[in-house]
Formats: sequence, C-alpha cells, structure tokens
Amino acid sequence: MTTAATNPEIFAKYLSTLPEDDDHPYRTGPWRPQTTEWDADDLIVVEGELPTDLDGVYLRNTENPLHPALKTYHPFDGDGMMHVVGFRDGKAFYRNRFVRTDGFLAELDAGGPLWPGIAEPIDLAKRDYGWGARTLMKDASSTDVVVHRGVALSSHYQCGDLYRIDPYTGDTLGKEDWRGGFPANWGVSAHPKVDDATGELLFFNYSKQAPFMHYGVVDAANELVHLVDVPLPGPRLPHDMAFTENYAILNDLPLFWAPEYLEHGVHLPRFHRDVPSRFAVIPRRGQTGDIMWFEADPTYVLHFTNAYEDGDEIVLDGFFQGNPVPALALDQMQTRLHRWRFDLTTGTTREESLTDSVTEFGMINPGRAGRDYRYAYAATGKPGWFLFDGLVKHDLRTGTEERFAFDDGVYGSETAMAPRMNGTAEDDGYLVTITTDMNADASYCLVFDAARVGDGPVCKIQLPERVSSGTHSTWAPGSELRRWHDVDRAAEAIGL
Repeated sequence: MTTAATNPEIFAKYLSTLPEDDDHPYRTGPWRPQTTEWDADDLIVVEGELPTDLDGVYLRNTENPLHPALKTYHPFDGDGMMHVVGFRDGKAFYRNRFVRTDGFLAELDAGGPLWPGIAEPIDLAKRDYGWGARTLMKDASSTDVVVHRGVALSSHYQCGDLYRIDPYTGDTLGKEDWRGGFPANWGVSAHPKVDDATGELLFFNYSKQAPFMHYGVVDAANELVHLVDVPLPGPRLPHDMAFTENYAILNDLPLFWAPEYLEHGVHLPRFHRDVPSRFAVIPRRGQTGDIMWFEADPTYVLHFTNAYEDGDEIVLDGFFQGNPVPALALDQMQTRLHRWRFDLTTGTTREESLTDSVTEFGMINPGRAGRDYRYAYAATGKPGWFLFDGLVKHDLRTGTEERFAFDDGVYGSETAMAPRMNGTAEDDGYLVTITTDMNADASYCLVFDAARVGDGPVCKIQLPERVSSGTHSTWAPGSELRRWHDVDRAAEAIGL
C-alpha cells in the first residue's frame, strides 16, 4: 500500500446562500454541495496499489448549487463543478473547480439566484436573457464533459455554450467558438461525441424554433465544417446521439413538452404513448435530404452506449425506458439495455432487449466508439433515488453480466473505462469512478480491473473532501494531453 503523504491546499472557497438548515433531498446527504476548490498532489492510496500503467485523467462533472432555487429546486439546476483525478507513474492528483459560466458569475455577483430551474416557470427569471432550448434558463454547464484536441468541453443538457476546461486543473479557459463557427443562437446540447479515429467532434442542438434540431461536425483542426437542419414535427427533448464510422444517429422520441401547454409558455414534459420513436440516420457529412428515418416502439432514451455498422444495417444500443416518465430513479424509469437494427436497404427496424437488468449510464472502451464492440459498463441505481449503488459489466456477445455492489451508504459516479497503456483486448484496462461515502463522510477514487469487475477495486484513493453526487464523466489518456509527458511528474504539467 502506498503511504505517500498528501497536503491538500485550498485553491478557493465560495460563500453559499443555501439555508443552514437545508433539508432538500437533492442538496443534502449524498447531494450535499461543495463550496471549496482543492489542489491535492500525491493522493493517499488507502487500499491496494495504484497501477503504474494507468495513465491519463478522469474528469467528472457535478451539479453543485451555491444558491437556492427561486421556487422549486431540481438536482439538474446546480452549478457545474469539474473534478479531475490524474494518474501517472503510479501516483495520482486531484483538482476541482466550478465551471465559471456567464450565469455562475452573474449570480455570484448578485449574491443569489437569477434564473429559474427546470421545474420552475420561465417567467420567474430576474433577467431578460438566458440560455437553453427552453430559454431564460441558466446554462450551468453541469451535465456532460468530453475531451477534444486535448481540451475538456463541459456542456448543458438543454443546450448552451461549450466551456473549455483545462484537463489538468479544471480551470475554465473560456468558451469554445470553433474559430467563429459556434452556433451561439441555439448553442450545443450535452453529449457531443468525439471520434478518436478521425479527431472529429459530432454534435446536435435543439430549440423551440423550426426546424427544431441541427446536426454538425467539427474537424480535427477545430473548424466547424458541417451544420445541417434535422427537421422535426415540433419541439422535442433529445438528450443523446450516437455515431458509426460513416453515419450519425439522432432521435425524435415521444417524451416532449405537451403542445397544448407549451403554447401558453408552460414547459410540461409528457410521454405520448401513441407516438412511435423515430431515429434519424444521416451520413456524417450528409445533407438534410440524405436523412433516413426509422420508426420503433415508443420509449425515451437518455443515453446510448454505442453504434456500429453490420453489413447493410446500423446497430444502435442504448437504455430503453419501459416507463418513460420525467423521473430520475432508474427503477422508476425501468431502463434496460436495448438494441435497435436499422436496415438501410429496406428501411425497416428490428429491436430487442439485451437484458432484464435495470442499469443506465453505460460506458465503453473509447477506442471502440462507432465500431463493433463487446462490453458495456453501466450503473445500477438505488431504488427510488438518482444514486448509483453498483456496477455491471455487460457482455453483449454472451449475454452474461459481472457485478460489483458498493457498500450500503456508498454511491458511485459514472464509471469511465481507461484502456491500459499498450493494451490490446477490449477489456484490457481499468474502470475509474468517484464514490460518495456517507459512512465515512468522505470520497474516494476507485480503480477496477475492467476484466475482473466482480473482484472489486484494485485500489482506493482518498480525496480531500466528500464529493457531491452528479452525472457524467470521461477518460482522457495521457497520450492525448498536451505537455503530459514533457515534465518529470504529471502534476508539474499543471499551469505550464
């Protein structure tokens, strides 16, 4: 066991206006927000041994409110906070920073909330401007994070700016503008996709304005090279997309704002059970007229795991909701891994459930994105809560599953797959997650052998403070990070 001492330093501390006796279930307990930003090098490994062939950074976004809601708080309303755990040469460091969005800075200056959250009417806004497909919301940039061209990009689930984040420090570097091509009038939705094979970033956005969706491509030189309309019948609430080597897959799903309320300015999501799911398959540089639409059983999908081409078919895997409701708990939504097959020759769809297990927030080996793959690593949920209480490794070829359950009172994060340096097999690597341990009032970074998830973590690394539960994460290998190997120690790359 490593016994290196750690001396975490406070980088900054912020004043919270949340009530001292706060009892909101998603601002207390595992969701208790942080107000402190930390710098910590040479983290203590309290169990096991940190692998020397784990090389890169784990990035995780959380919703971390500094202020109460104007009226009704929703856990997706919190300010974005980026957490960085870096690994190199058998050592680890940690940084966390608020994402310094325009809305965060404005509310910091005002000393309180200025924009309504997702569960509040937009007419509560104290400013005459805002962000998002709903308009007059705060772009908290708290949902997703990807890494493109060595820089992290954080995003918001209902569209907004992409904030550039230093992957070593978590510091906000400003907004991404793609050399002036960024679609600032609509913004970009969470879950843009990076294809490591081409260096491209694929994205979509959506709005209450026709044509209601766009799809775009940013090339490896950070130029916006493609942006096309994806016309929809009306405003929709897409959350994710997928891609293959030659195609992008977008969606028009029957959980969307009820039109009869929307015309009165009320944004009430409803599942329209008599409306089929529709999936748009478009060549990655295709035009609007090239889109092929495929119908499927009505559902809603928060997240897709992957897609790939199989002869004349597009194979798409994601989490089918058996009970699509505006809820957060996986057991309430009944999310199960599902497969759609779209035949490009006949225009027909075949679909099947891949498991009876309720899981979500699936991750894969990033080198298999857009290509045939075997393994998906997903989270299990605490019944009735938006909390992750375990991991499942889905073997999509054999249908078998390997599980690990966290101890009672311990909750994980979305778990990224980090390929081993010079690894060859698809599961030759590690799983990295951050836990919120209510028993110890602490957080740890856990590292698992991706080939033997059921054996439990190979090491447990202590973080300076308990981290709030949150949403998405990503892994960036050291080989894709600038300066990473230009200094003797990875932590020394910070600030260069």
